[in-house]
Amino acid sequence: MTHTVAIVPMRHNSERVLGKNYRPLAGIPLYHHVIRMLNSVPEIDLVVVDTDSEFIIEDCSQNFPQVLVLLRPEHLRDGAIAMNDVLLNTLDQVDADVVLQTHSTNPFLRADTVSAALQSFLTPGRGFDSIFSVTRLQARLWDADNQPVNHDPSVLLRTQDLAPLFIENSCFFIFTPEVLRKRGNRIGLRPRMVEMTSLEAVDIDIEDDFALASAIADSYGISK
Repeated sequence: MTHTVAIVPMRHNSERVLGKNYRPLAGIPLYHHVIRMLNSVPEIDLVVVDTDSEFIIEDCSQNFPQVLVLLRPEHLRDGAIAMNDVLLNTLDQVDADVVLQTHSTNPFLRADTVSAALQSFLTPGRGFDSIFSVTRLQARLWDADNQPVNHDPSVLLRTQDLAPLFIENSCFFIFTPEVLRKRGNRIGLRPRMVEMTSLEAVDIDIEDDFALASAIADSYGISK
């Protein structure tokens, strides 16, 4: 049997949104939304939280006793540390055949999206070695030198007729420990993209993002 592990890294401190991982959103700490979602995905055998936060350690043990909480070591706590190094440390402590890594800052990520992506990755004979989530972008882009990137200004196509580009939105990555250890990257040599809507891909990175997420939660009646 394949052992599938979901990893959610969370630092106590956040530089741009103070305490964002445990700040209340729709009446519960932000990270609860993602943990609840992961716990409802049948393909996931174990949810792991990697953190240096005493609050999250205590709160998670009270609210999600089935979740494995790992204390992040001192040398991996700086915000400039690469996420791949954090994940390698986590995987040294957890037995996993397949890894799904997501963030607490994606509160609207849906269980059916994660489940479908995992099902495709667990299919025998798949032609890809990793999955990452993306958001479609169809807009007229310009670079810092005022040059068009993806369009001809003399041919004013409708934006919906432009060739789409895709943003790596970091909502989730699916990979094997072997891919991460060999490449030092969550994305392998033969990745597959999974597209999702902009609403589902909302990521809280700055204060405006938190305000937007709160407004969305209120609008859709999301609550504890």
